[in-house]
Amino acid sequence: MEEINGQEIGEKVLRVIKTIYDPEIPVDIYELGLIYDIMVSDEAEVKVLMTLTSPNCPVAESLPMEVEEKIKSLKEVKDAEVEITFDPPWNKDLMSEEAKLELGML
Repeated sequence: MEEINGQEIGEKVLRVIKTIYDPEIPVDIYELGLIYDIMVSDEAEVKVLMTLTSPNCPVAESLPMEVEEKIKSLKEVKDAEVEITFDPPWNKDLMSEEAKLELGML
């Protein structure tokens, strides 16, 4: 049986998350600060804790599903779950310098 490398899986999950963009903002959801945590279990199950820019976000239904589906598409991942939280609520301070630069906020 192949050993599960959580860090390696976590890095692949992060790479796939960086391909997902908020439809209203030309920045990926990781750089936007929407991803709070990525957890990989010993069984290669991934749980992502994320938020949305607002509870009324037009992609509140589809964005978490897209994240989950893209993570599940990784052959190393046995299962994936995305949990949405608004604690703490998202704000512009959570964005990376790169995202702020892209959006002309620096």
